[in-house]
Amino acid sequence: MKTRRTWRSPVNPQTSGQGERVGRWLAVMAGWLRGRRGWAVGSAAVIVLGLLGVWLFVPGGESGPPDPRARQYKDVDACLLTGEKGVAAGTPAAPVWAEMQKASLETRARVNYVPVMGPQTVENAQPYLNSLIQRRCAVVLAVGAPQVGVVESAAKQHPDVRFVVIGDASPGGDRRAENLTVAKSGAELGSSVADVIKGAVEESDSR
Repeated sequence: MKTRRTWRSPVNPQTSGQGERVGRWLAVMAGWLRGRRGWAVGSAAVIVLGLLGVWLFVPGGESGPPDPRARQYKDVDACLLTGEKGVAAGTPAAPVWAEMQKASLETRARVNYVPVMGPQTVENAQPYLNSLIQRRCAVVLAVGAPQVGVVESAAKQHPDVRFVVIGDASPGGDRRAENLTVAKSGAELGSSVADVIKGAVEESDSR
């Protein structure tokens, strides 16, 4: 009669104990990965691996030096107060905004605009002008009757700010503040806007 012999390796008690511990650990991990907790654990693992990748491939966690081609602006803001349509094409503020952008390219001053929303009145425009003053705009330009009116009233109260009103009407005689410029619409608009912004930048550089 033929018999089949099965050869078995001797069991190492230490190895067997380690195997049992690994098995229990895997069972616990499997339980954690079930249900909603599994999503949380998986998400945490992905986040940890992502941070590890950033740490390994980006030394110091930085993205490198700034692009030397990036435009560096002066710490001077020229702000335009407009009607509720802003600087949309066809509005009175559109050509003023275009000239401000040209002046920004030449002087590196920052330019922005704020439309007065709601009733187009001097009273409603006042809070918008106040916000520009609080933001320390070095130059404040105004387009539209309510905007021009609120700027004319506030110019003397803020002598450190250069104000520019756009239009044909201008305060006469002693009523005009020294820091208030009237820029006519048309061919002279660009030079008037550029001169005021340039003056603000030069004054800032001399400090």
